[in-house]
Amino acid sequence: MTSPVVQIRFDMRTPALGQPAQQLYEAALDMAEFADHSGVHIISLSEHHGVEEGYLSSSPTLAAAMAARTRQIRIHLSAIVLPLHDPLHLAEQIAVLDLISGGRVTLVAAGGYVQAEFDMFDRQLSQRAALVEEAITTLRQAWTGEYFDYRGRRVRVTPRPAQVSVPIFMGGSVPAAARRAGRLADGFITHLPDLYAIYEASARSHGKNPAPFPIPTCTCVYVAENPDQAWEWIAPHALYEMNSYGRWTAAAGTDGGYSPVSSIAELKASGAYAVMTPEECVTQLRTAGSLFLHPLVGGLSPEIGWRSLRLFAEKVMPAL
Repeated sequence: MTSPVVQIRFDMRTPALGQPAQQLYEAALDMAEFADHSGVHIISLSEHHGVEEGYLSSSPTLAAAMAARTRQIRIHLSAIVLPLHDPLHLAEQIAVLDLISGGRVTLVAAGGYVQAEFDMFDRQLSQRAALVEEAITTLRQAWTGEYFDYRGRRVRVTPRPAQVSVPIFMGGSVPAAARRAGRLADGFITHLPDLYAIYEASARSHGKNPAPFPIPTCTCVYVAENPDQAWEWIAPHALYEMNSYGRWTAAAGTDGGYSPVSSIAELKASGAYAVMTPEECVTQLRTAGSLFLHPLVGGLSPEIGWRSLRLFAEKVMPAL
């Protein structure tokens, strides 16, 4: 079995029930540094645009601040909605971020699915597949530091990243996206085993050796000695996040692992969120091999988020 992997994720939502944005951003930087010192493996930063509650819209900016305060933890831009970005500008941003981090960046590329975001940037959802392909090809060419042709122009992106080429993973929820990832990407992220099988076949047909399908796990774990008390703290925030994602995926007709729920009982039954004791976390990591911490879920108070992080560092990491 491969070594367990612990991720800490941030999306910086600031809904009305949550804490002010500046307080959450200050806490996120401190938490990233603490996670690095505690042996957490990956920081995962999400992105969406024009969202009322202030969803993180510039993940490379926050990633650069976190990179400057950490030394070992990898930083995943998970995910960047490629059709909404100028590929040359994005290549520059990520190259500089990779240099600041000393080569710790991974890009998770997505095609996007929220209609309002495409309207905001004057893009067409129907063109997203072509835009994703163009962007990935452009990023790889750009990071060589050499001149290349882009839309009829001779261009060059500098500086080069610290890594020879920043790893690019892809996400998606349809077979075409899985096949595209097998051809273009270094990995594929999905919670659907049948979709991952399509990716594996595509990757092998292109001479790659894809990793085994990772066991799906909940995307938000809160660590507590008293789970009932902890659920009272996080439930409104988790419910808000679940329904927000659920509305987006329902409107787009995709399967993103989230769906609208009307009660805390339904939220718990969905398996997307969990409160675990330290002992349960250790079991989870030894069996599934991964665990996602989400200490500021739905604008959760940093004070409450810190309780989970500190308990994890004190009682879970030493047991691994």
